[in-house]
Amino acid sequence: MIGSLIVVRRLTSLVLSALVIVTPVTAVAQPAPAPAPITGPEAALNLKIAVWRFDALGIEPELVARLETLFRMELARLSKVPLPTRRDIERAVTVDQQQCTGEEKCLAAVGKKLGVDIVVTGTVGAMGSAYVLNIKAVDSATAKQVQRIQSDPLRGSPDELIEGMRVAAYKLLAPEQLHGSIQVQTDMVGAEVRLDDKAIGKTPLPNLGVIAKLPLGKHKLRVQAPGYDPFDDEVDVHFQKVSQVGVRLLVSKDVTGTGKVATIIRKPFYTRTWFIVAAGAAAVSLGALIGWQIGKVDVVDCGTGSNPQC
Repeated sequence: MIGSLIVVRRLTSLVLSALVIVTPVTAVAQPAPAPAPITGPEAALNLKIAVWRFDALGIEPELVARLETLFRMELARLSKVPLPTRRDIERAVTVDQQQCTGEEKCLAAVGKKLGVDIVVTGTVGAMGSAYVLNIKAVDSATAKQVQRIQSDPLRGSPDELIEGMRVAAYKLLAPEQLHGSIQVQTDMVGAEVRLDDKAIGKTPLPNLGVIAKLPLGKHKLRVQAPGYDPFDDEVDVHFQKVSQVGVRLLVSKDVTGTGKVATIIRKPFYTRTWFIVAAGAAAVSLGALIGWQIGKVDVVDCGTGSNPQC
């Protein structure tokens, strides 16, 4: 009886092993992960971006084409995924889509045709002798605007235009990276440094005096120390540049100024102590001399009538 049970158990084990070997493994199909939502401009840098085009508003199309090229080049450096070229875009879109003038719906259709996540477009208009860009980024999947910016007026030399286009690209899709620095250089030790009425520290500042990651534009810098006239000035902070400021504090005694340009106060000589003392001594001496001369005058008696001087 016991032997029969052992045989049955062995047979059962063999059958189960066979079933395990021949039974196919059925994989459960998992749904494809949904694309990550675009929650802000910075998130778009990890996605596929295409620059549609910039339209001219009352200015030469050739100039607009050059500005668009500068913007496209800067955005290509900034984006983590290569951008489609102008030729790639012209080949992919239909004739009807080429007439898109910036509406979110048609830009989303263009984006889907190109296989990109974000479509960027804009207009360039004149403001006196300067140019102003209005640029926006649209999500291809939702046909909603991700970001919209207006650039600062662009003017001047090619270098200034290039910097303006770089700032516009960062302002559109990487505003958190839009900053510059100030470097405070001074031979004064222990002077207090304040920026925009906020305490920074005392000289010498760490990092070779560089105050980093400052918003672009003007900032009020103040450097002060006991016994010295304070340095007060506005400093321009430029994109990805270090604005160097040389500070030389001047002793406050008989000195006025901001610390940069000083004017020595020179009192009139007749108010000086030495002049007053000397003038007093001279007056005493002159009085004595006059008195002495008066004392030397001979008195002539003409009462007798016999004096020949009478």
